[in-house]
Amino acid sequence: MLEKRIRIAKGEIKASLVLKNCQILNVFTEEIIKADIAIEDGIIAAIGEYDGIEEVDINNNFVSPGLIDSHIHLESTMATPFELSKISVPRGTTTVICDPHEIANVCGLDGINYILKASENAPMNVFVMLPSCVPATPFENSGAVLGVEELKKLIDNEQVLGLGELMDYVGVINADKNILDKIKIAENKNKDGHCPNVSGKELNAYIAAGITTDHECSTEKEMLERLRLGMYVQIREGSAAKNLAALIKSVTRQNLSRIVFCTDDRHPEEIFEYGHIDNNVRTAIKHGIEPLMAIKMATINAAQCYGLKNIGAVAPNYKADILIIDNLENFKIKEVYKDGKKVSEGSTPLFENKNPYTDEKVLNTVRFGKIEEKDIQIKMSSKLAYTIEILPHNLVTKKSLCNAEIENGYFKFTENSDILKIAVIERHKNTGNIGIALIKGFGLKNGAIASTIAHDSHNLIVVGDNDRDILLAIEQLRNTGGITVCINGEVKETLPLPIGGIISDKPIEYIKQKLDSMKEIAYQNGVSKETDPFMTLSFMALPVIPSLKITDKGLFDVDNFEFVDLCIE
Repeated sequence: MLEKRIRIAKGEIKASLVLKNCQILNVFTEEIIKADIAIEDGIIAAIGEYDGIEEVDINNNFVSPGLIDSHIHLESTMATPFELSKISVPRGTTTVICDPHEIANVCGLDGINYILKASENAPMNVFVMLPSCVPATPFENSGAVLGVEELKKLIDNEQVLGLGELMDYVGVINADKNILDKIKIAENKNKDGHCPNVSGKELNAYIAAGITTDHECSTEKEMLERLRLGMYVQIREGSAAKNLAALIKSVTRQNLSRIVFCTDDRHPEEIFEYGHIDNNVRTAIKHGIEPLMAIKMATINAAQCYGLKNIGAVAPNYKADILIIDNLENFKIKEVYKDGKKVSEGSTPLFENKNPYTDEKVLNTVRFGKIEEKDIQIKMSSKLAYTIEILPHNLVTKKSLCNAEIENGYFKFTENSDILKIAVIERHKNTGNIGIALIKGFGLKNGAIASTIAHDSHNLIVVGDNDRDILLAIEQLRNTGGITVCINGEVKETLPLPIGGIISDKPIEYIKQKLDSMKEIAYQNGVSKETDPFMTLSFMALPVIPSLKITDKGLFDVDNFEFVDLCIE
């Protein structure tokens, strides 16, 4: 094939496929070049004037490399890799770099192997960063522990690009031996970062460990400090965290090469409505970024960041992962080619899953005992209490104070208050652990929402304004796990998630329909339409994002890295 491609490039023989009359978006020189694209065996052989055995007239439409999501948790779409590809590929994403630490926290190596095997039949490039923090911290109970010996078993897998986000930034900065041993096994591979609010000498120490990326920037100051120290900044536009508008104004031609796009956590209904990485590109253009600059961040920059030498450009010896676009301002994708084969037209995928992959090892993972009303009561020694306050469009919460109502020594719900009860129930090993706290800003009235998606250990998390619905929601998720909404003593809607309690085995259209229905119920019952209630709830159990979170072990002050009592004497 190598000799054949050379002969095609020289014009001695015809290519199997030639795309004619293309306006190629050159990500190396930021030019638009009118030429043909000769393709052989899924690889671009040449750019110029060529004849093919099969020729397709592109009619002077723009041609872009396929888009790359530089950091995604596939599990956050609640879909299998193939089902995700049905909506992400038609929207231009042909490569994803995923960190499967969600399912790894539930199922360990079995979970990572599930993602690797299930990705084999997906019509997109799926690369994996091995989860570095399973469990994320010692402050919660997860379903598995991944140490150095476990990670060594997969570090040389050809799909594995390196070590996933090092969320235990305190451990890295303090040179914790267990963390450093993990970093060492990925010595010659990529190491992803996760260091919100880390600055100065501590940031230098973090980068000195060999960590090259960060997707947790939320301010221009954070972004510029990381760029100046040589990091790649992954501008995130997810479902709960949307950082693009705040960061894009700091992008210049001088720093462009170190900036890439990612989604991190994005629910399928938002991909259906707004897009995937194409949404990042469109949004950047709307904020004044030149189209070719935006496309570079979505393609070649990400490929170079992760050492993917034959992905991210329309050029000889690159994979023929190609988008046909009719309008750069709106970045509307007409067709997608993957490995030189047309895989979508408009929003319609041209492929099907003939052999879905299943694995019994990632099923039946939800295990907890009977939960009664007495188990979810909050004993109050004083009215003044710490409260988790939600900040819109942000994973960071505020550590607030409230004057809670007390009855017979216990917290009492009040009708006009925005203070709800939130609980995390350990669901992997049936330990009986339950952490309970107060939360402000969720807005739910007359009911409860529960989910077995609770980053990062994925215990069962529930929020509500009355104990009856909280208990009903908990019970609804026994065995299969999932997400449920209960209102006025009635289960209104449930999305079962039998794969690890975090992924559905149903078509992605079914997942979207269920999520849409449950969101509407939540919005009708007090939750702000500016909020994704399920994504927001899932991050309330994440003890590596400031400031106050709840785990199955209790209320956790992330700023001070310690558990705190709910009540203030």
